[in-house]
Formats: sequence, structure tokens, C-alpha cells
Amino acid sequence: MALTLLGRLLKNRKSGETHAAWNQPNLHGPELLNLSSRDFDEGGTIPPDHCGKNIGGQNLSPHLAWNPPPPATAQLLLVVEDTDVPLAKPAIHCLALIDPAVRDLAPGALAAGQPAEGVRVLRSTIGRGYHGPAPIKGHGPHHYTFQLFALAAPVSTTTGGTAPERERPRVLLSSITTPVLARGRLIGTVER
Repeated sequence: MALTLLGRLLKNRKSGETHAAWNQPNLHGPELLNLSSRDFDEGGTIPPDHCGKNIGGQNLSPHLAWNPPPPATAQLLLVVEDTDVPLAKPAIHCLALIDPAVRDLAPGALAAGQPAEGVRVLRSTIGRGYHGPAPIKGHGPHHYTFQLFALAAPVSTTTGGTAPERERPRVLLSSITTPVLARGRLIGTVER
């Protein structure tokens, strides 16, 4: 009951898309990647298995697939954000670097302990690996944006010289200077 009340009190407070990775100037590029999932459609509800364990889910990353990136792609960057969290900036639920030869991710491929071959999971706002949706009860629908960026060069260190696995997520995203050759996104929703 208290969480429902908290959600209602914060109903008009949402981070919004202004600070989302998609809108960062250094991550702009042509929208050539068609990102999709067998688990949910664009704008559809993310199934419970892919939600956080604290709300009854399995914290299992959903299936994701995309068309081939441009031939000059050196690395793919996946960012999953909640743009409705009641914070100043969207919460990053997953951040990963993916080999450009990979074309899809099976459910669970973004697990911190055992990511799929060709996937390097990085730190997120919540921890390492995929963290499923778990919005505050009564806060309204939350939009989870899965964003995929095709980078012209691999992310090997950040501007401060830190390895990607050790860097804070927002610092890592803002330090990317290589051109984005293509990008795509898929948005799913969860409401409690």
C-alpha cells in the first residue's frame, strides 16, 4: 500500500527522454538498424519473465534481433533505459558491447555471470548485466528503450583511460567519440 501511495505521489515526476542515450549528440547517426524481439512488439508490454525478480519476474533479458549493421561496424553498443523513472536522468538497466558479427541475442544472453558469446556486459545504473523492469507500483506506465548503436571503432577505454567494464555508465556513454554508423531502438512498457 505504501509503495502504491509513493508511486502516485511521484506520478508527475519522470526522467523523460532528454538525457536518454538516443538523444546524446555523440550517439546520433542514421536509423538503419531494425531492432525487434520475439518477446514483445514495439510499444507492447514486456512479459513478466523479463521483469525484475522483486516484482515476480525472472530478470531474464528478452530475445533481441537486428538486421546486419554497416560493413565498417567495429562494435555494437546496447543500452536499455527506463525513461519514466522518477530521477533526473533515465535509469540504465543494461549496457553491453557486442561483436558486430552477432545478429541476435537469445533470452538470458545479457546475464552478468554468463553472457552470450560475443557479448561484454558492463556496469549499469543498477549493477552489471541485465536488470529487468520493476517500476514503482502506482507510478503509471514505464517505457523501457532498447537502443542499439553500430560504432565505427571499438570502445577500448573512456576519455579518463578507464576500461569500459569499470566505468560508470553515463561517463562511458558521454566519452564515446567514434562515429555512429547506424542505430535502432525498440520500446516496451511495464506498469504495476
